[in-house]
Amino acid sequence: MDTVILIVELVGVLSFAASGAMTGLRKNMDLFGVCILGLTTAVGGGVIRDVILGNTPPATFQNPIYAAMAVVTSLVLFLPRVRRLLTHNQPLYDLVMLLMDTLGLGIFTVMGVQIAYTYVEEPTVFLLVFVGVVTGVGGGVLRDMMSGDTPYIFVKHVYASASLAGALACTLLWLPGLELYAMGAGAVTVIFIRFLSAYYHWNLPRAHD
Repeated sequence: MDTVILIVELVGVLSFAASGAMTGLRKNMDLFGVCILGLTTAVGGGVIRDVILGNTPPATFQNPIYAAMAVVTSLVLFLPRVRRLLTHNQPLYDLVMLLMDTLGLGIFTVMGVQIAYTYVEEPTVFLLVFVGVVTGVGGGVLRDMMSGDTPYIFVKHVYASASLAGALACTLLWLPGLELYAMGAGAVTVIFIRFLSAYYHWNLPRAHD
């Protein structure tokens, strides 16, 4: 199970690092800026999660594989051919951004729940869901703030709400021996809601509505 968890985490890191690096490309940042934004997006939510749970130093600083994956992903996206392909084709950029950000959100939401179960002896549903959502959206919030944008979770298609639904599904389905199934169901819930909201342009009511 540990190997499966590590692979899932690395896929999540790659996905969020890509979304952060792509934001850096859109903002015309230099190589260092793109890498920092990719790294922050990939590990930011996990660092916040670990601080909340008292798991210090955070896992990111104990195992360099996460940071290395994020930086390598950012470097690949900065390659001239890849960079031009993404920045000169807006529909492709939007599609890849949606895929990477959604996949990262789903994975990190359920990873937050899993880590909370691991480090808290008798976690409440509120704690598990809260940590799951914070882990899922934390890196994206830091990405948007660092790039000068209004955080994605406040203005785009249903985002934090999808993370909330996925974290709740994962928590309620969690049973000894069936943890991976609960995590899979939670991640699929997030991804399904995000894709539907993007396709149908669902948004929560806004202040000016």
